[in-house]
Amino acid sequence: MRAKRKSEPQSVNFSRRSVLKTLAIGSAIFAAPALKAKEQINNCQLTYDKAINFLGEHQAGVLTPEQKNASFIAFNVTTTSIEELQTLFTILTQRIAYLTQVQKAASTSNDKMPPAESGILGTLLQPDSLTITVSLGNSLFDSRFGLDKIKPHYLVEMTSFPNDRLEEKWCGGDIALQICANSQESVIYALRDILRNTGQLWFPLWKIDGFLPSRDIDQRTTPINLFGFKDGTGNAPTNDAALMNELIWITAENKEPAWCAGGTYQAVRLIRFNLEFWDRTPLEDQENDFGRHKSTGAPIGMKHENDDPSFEKDPHGDRILFDSHMRRAEPRNPERYTAKLRRRSYSYSLGLTESGVLDMGLIFVSYQKNLKTGFIDTQKRLNGEPLERYIKPFGGGYYFVLPGVQSAKNNLAQGMFEALKQA
Repeated sequence: MRAKRKSEPQSVNFSRRSVLKTLAIGSAIFAAPALKAKEQINNCQLTYDKAINFLGEHQAGVLTPEQKNASFIAFNVTTTSIEELQTLFTILTQRIAYLTQVQKAASTSNDKMPPAESGILGTLLQPDSLTITVSLGNSLFDSRFGLDKIKPHYLVEMTSFPNDRLEEKWCGGDIALQICANSQESVIYALRDILRNTGQLWFPLWKIDGFLPSRDIDQRTTPINLFGFKDGTGNAPTNDAALMNELIWITAENKEPAWCAGGTYQAVRLIRFNLEFWDRTPLEDQENDFGRHKSTGAPIGMKHENDDPSFEKDPHGDRILFDSHMRRAEPRNPERYTAKLRRRSYSYSLGLTESGVLDMGLIFVSYQKNLKTGFIDTQKRLNGEPLERYIKPFGGGYYFVLPGVQSAKNNLAQGMFEALKQA
């Protein structure tokens, strides 16, 4: 048996010390980011008390920066009384004014009765950047109330485009609500409150919930859709009031009934994505279909999301294909903002279709002062685009967004009812 050398135990001990020291240093290195992240979480004060002013010339939720969550719900009114219809808008105004401010939940004096509200937000009711945008469908302007005499000029029923497969149960409605906040529970709370206070005057026709990536909203970057591409890059800057009056808001100079000033038109399109097919599509094809790099959102051949695509330097469509979504949607010929609208879209997830594939896609929402030069003309340019292989619109509608409420003494649609009396 070989005798142990005196130096061997020392060598073994040294190795152990080295290993332990290395492990200790390594643990500290790996623990540092985790500790820092934990410290950041502990120091992070989440607040839900941000209130977006309900009063103003225009309704909130049009130019308002996108919140994380949304619900879109359309109703048909059950009353044929103009007085009861007016009551509906009065109640809506009161509830929106209440819900968009910090409140303390009301207590009930009768313990045998249900609470005055759902209780899902606790006793301190924080608005969480809530906006509730009210719009009117073409069907409201029929003979029931005589509103056909003062109908917004461009408001029509949404009809099919070649790639559509519209389902009646997902289309239209007399009145539509867009409810947005930074948490789904805030959206649900607001919706339940409105239904509880107005349920006898209308009934829900269709409803769909939307969401945006939290990291994009928190970091104030352009939201990414379920195809993995940025959605809304081409929007005009909302801080340019003159441009917003040109593209979005109806003014006194426009060919509209006077009561429409301060309003806008809303196009809502429910679009199902074929995600399984898309996920098998090569990256080059995906980018060519959009005309943008997937990782950055930059036009193909450029580096940054907001770089000019320089179509004039690509007259044959060699770099950005003529059939690409961005080039068809906004060819920038003869001017910038060829698509005279503002996108404010959300992703949706409804589970599975009857054929067992993911029922997910986009709640496309756009706002424009003229439906024809806004959404309709833009969609006509997009007809036949390669992206149609992966999408199938199935619902939505065209609506007129009411002007804002400029004083606590006024109500939504007040100008419309006053105009009706004079018609």
